[in-house]
Amino acid sequence: PPGGFLRPIGTALFIRDFLLGLGPFDTPRIDPERGAPQAEIFSHYKDTLRRQFALDTATREEEQEAKREKRPISPERIEARAKFYLERIPYKLTAMRYHSFVTYFGNLQRLGWVELTGEEEPSALQDNYPPGPPRKYFRLTDKGRGALDPEWSNPLLTLYGDRWGGEEAAREHLRELRRNRKYTKVKAR
Repeated sequence: PPGGFLRPIGTALFIRDFLLGLGPFDTPRIDPERGAPQAEIFSHYKDTLRRQFALDTATREEEQEAKREKRPISPERIEARAKFYLERIPYKLTAMRYHSFVTYFGNLQRLGWVELTGEEEPSALQDNYPPGPPRKYFRLTDKGRGALDPEWSNPLLTLYGDRWGGEEAAREHLRELRRNRKYTKVKAR
């Protein structure tokens, strides 16, 4: 989409809830003190994105079809369509590659919201290669637990907001960039 990324789930909020052990969006619950490796968090995030994209698409289509046919919305049809789309959504379609995730995660480390636990395990793909990098576990810090939802919603603004003269100036700068952008209307199917 023009002007940025639209995702059904905020990356930082997902990471926070996952590391808190809340099991967001039916992901496994972890021990918050032990934490989890980046690759595991990324894998669950990508899977959740795929499921949410499928559900959002199925819901939107069922709403349009029900409105056109003047009938009530059918949860069974939504579920069947979501399953249909989930089987067909390619893994790479749902944005964010692993390198981008690691970079984004690094910003959370700079903010002091996540930290290494010290626990490591060998990489599954690198078991036969001793020099392969180990999987390092991360957990939330007290500072990360105490950060407010608006900060977690946009950690880059929290991290770099001062570069534009504070958070409000940064928001105004981004608004101005959006105002100057030429948007094109995309035809619906």
